[in-house]
Amino acid sequence: MLYFWSKFLKKIRGCAVKNSAIHRTSKIESGSNIVNTSMGRYSFCGYNCEIANCEIGSFCSISSNVVIGGGMHPMNWVSMSPVFYFGKDSVKAKFSRHKRELPLTTKIGHDVWIGQNVLIKQGVTIGTGAVIGMGSVVTKNVEPYTIVVGNPAKCIRKRFDDDTITKIIESKWWLFDEKRLIECAEYFANPKDFINYLEL
Repeated sequence: MLYFWSKFLKKIRGCAVKNSAIHRTSKIESGSNIVNTSMGRYSFCGYNCEIANCEIGSFCSISSNVVIGGGMHPMNWVSMSPVFYFGKDSVKAKFSRHKRELPLTTKIGHDVWIGQNVLIKQGVTIGTGAVIGMGSVVTKNVEPYTIVVGNPAKCIRKRFDDDTITKIIESKWWLFDEKRLIECAEYFANPKDFINYLEL
């Protein structure tokens, strides 16, 4: 019974989504704040995530406590404090209202898996099919179908050989409609069977 109430209280907090386009088949869990972001089909975002200025593809799996994008302080100014730049911030005082550069857009491809407690710097591109290991700090672009881990995140291996990766990317299966996905879903557990099916 305690478990039920704990889950209930966790979920009733709701999520905050602002200036964003989340596909109707996708899910944002409670406690997450999503701003200026788009998310494609059948993707999900776990609990307590902070995502800003991001383009997220379809079929992505984003675990809990993930931070993607966000703003940056102006390191080339005399001071980096928000009391000197335009906009509402934690500190109420404003000595000037200089405009900062617009934040860079972070791009997450299709079918990307992002583990718990990952931090992804603004402006980074994560390629389709990539895996970001939990706790990783991503400061540079990640190639498609690459597994990265660590702080800073580094490649440990690719998920498949180059020929398989090329053929899966060329298939663009994430654009298939529901009918075609149902037809070929039985082959998804084996990449070679999937490729053979498409080549018939």
